[in-house]
Amino acid sequence: MNSSLRRELGAHLRAAREQVAPAEVGLVGGERRRTPGLRREEVAALAGVSVAWYTWLEQGRATTTRQVIDALCRVLRMDSAAHRHTLALAGFLPLAPLNGTRAERIGQETRLLVDSWTTTPAAIVNERFDIAGGNAAHSRLWGDPALIPEEHRNVLLWLATPADDRPAVAEPEPLLRGLYEQFRANTAHVPDDPRTAEIVHLLTTQRPDVSHWWRCRAVQDFTPVTVEVTIPSRASSRLRLSFSLLRPVAEQGIYILSQAPGDDHSREALAGILSTA
Repeated sequence: MNSSLRRELGAHLRAAREQVAPAEVGLVGGERRRTPGLRREEVAALAGVSVAWYTWLEQGRATTTRQVIDALCRVLRMDSAAHRHTLALAGFLPLAPLNGTRAERIGQETRLLVDSWTTTPAAIVNERFDIAGGNAAHSRLWGDPALIPEEHRNVLLWLATPADDRPAVAEPEPLLRGLYEQFRANTAHVPDDPRTAEIVHLLTTQRPDVSHWWRCRAVQDFTPVTVEVTIPSRASSRLRLSFSLLRPVAEQGIYILSQAPGDDHSREALAGILSTA
């Protein structure tokens, strides 16, 4: 395991430790704590390792066994996505390379599938959520992705920086946080990837008010999120759209971000918008 991965593993463990309340692992509260979550010595004792060794692990100065990583994941109450991510950082699962530096070429089968969804907007993105393209419904609702400057042609940047001339997500945090945690799961095993660093830098620059989001090392498999979307050109139009992330089996490194109407009113309203756009 190279030094960058050791540092990333240590930062991941430290962030997870800070999210676990003592009561969650059966420790009695009441003591004043200078830092959130568990202390290093508590994690070490619960996992059956020495405090010195666990400290070195968090500092990126040590390697370990699969058995110990599994024990740490149990102590830190990691779910399956975080557990897989920890194993990958520690070298016990294969690390898939990130494809390319920008959006990938789209296979014909994926393009035909997405284009057939005439009433469901859908964007095709890579593992960094750079936008490779979208179907006609997506372009009519949100605008043509090709018109966005290349370095900003990314779903996370698009959601984090709303514009007055396109639809806006009323409360974007659950969607944005969910996608960002999937983004970290996709990219954190390549800590020196320049495009990933560029996206995080742009997010921090454009939304410094939530810079703690971009420093967060949480990882999670994205689950569908339903949000309310307002249409600037139609004062009375408010849509509920369910965002889902789908992965074509035949295409590595590609996702489809679909945006299906969340109720009958939204389905009818979206059909009207798409027919007149």
